[in-house]
Amino acid sequence: MLKVLAAFLAATALMIFSFRDIISGDDETDDTGGSKSFVKIASLPGEISESSGVVALFGQHQLVTHNDAGNKPYLYKLDYSGNIVETIKLKLPNVDWEDLTIDKDGNIYIADSGNNNNNRRELAVYKVNLNTPSQIQAIRYTYEDQKEYPPSKKNRNFDSEAIFWADGYLYLISKDRGRGEIAKVYRLPDTGGQYKAKLVGSRHLKALVTGAAISPDGETVALLSEEKLHLFTDYSSPAAFYKGKYEEVKLKGAGQTEGVAFEDDETLVITSEGGNLYRYKL
Repeated sequence: MLKVLAAFLAATALMIFSFRDIISGDDETDDTGGSKSFVKIASLPGEISESSGVVALFGQHQLVTHNDAGNKPYLYKLDYSGNIVETIKLKLPNVDWEDLTIDKDGNIYIADSGNNNNNRRELAVYKVNLNTPSQIQAIRYTYEDQKEYPPSKKNRNFDSEAIFWADGYLYLISKDRGRGEIAKVYRLPDTGGQYKAKLVGSRHLKALVTGAAISPDGETVALLSEEKLHLFTDYSSPAAFYKGKYEEVKLKGAGQTEGVAFEDDETLVITSEGGNLYRYKL
């Protein structure tokens, strides 16, 4: 009888140990290897083979994305199941489209800002309203602190794959191809013209930034790199987001994550060049 009781107690202890996370209320993991807050919600269609940027169309429950360099200059409207709702064909070059952002009036900004070799002098952001896609404003720019085309390899920090709009300005975040240490923040007006992108600050960030977004309430900025989110809160203004409280979130198993957008103040959508659409809950 004692042997039976001992065996029962041992089995009970093993069961409690095995299910300790559920009993304690800890998050379970999904097929991405992360917590429940990060999940894959859809696969992207074959036409979108290299999603590089994404925005959410507020109130429409749709997304807009595009392909990377060398692809057709098309914007794709998607539903949250990954189905293409509409293809918007623009009469623009796609030298190296890298990211999208959207303003409070629904204008979309296409960052033709990829600059892998740091030698481009014809960088641009294109402003388009999806209701009148033939009417496009070109915001052309160079960086105010770039003096050489290209600079020495260690100083190649004039590539950008990340942009967000706030309060009438566009903010570009650099991808440090030289040292992989510093994310610089540049500002541009949001209307057509020729400009010098103004350097407003920088953040020591050992990551190659591939996307950016700001929450609708303006209180959270998210930067994206491969399988990581970099979240900033408690800043004085969007222009100084890089001085705010910082949190790094790992997106295990997501691969080459490229596009990020806020669906609402607490929810992010993320695309990868592997052809997947993810959601992350703050």
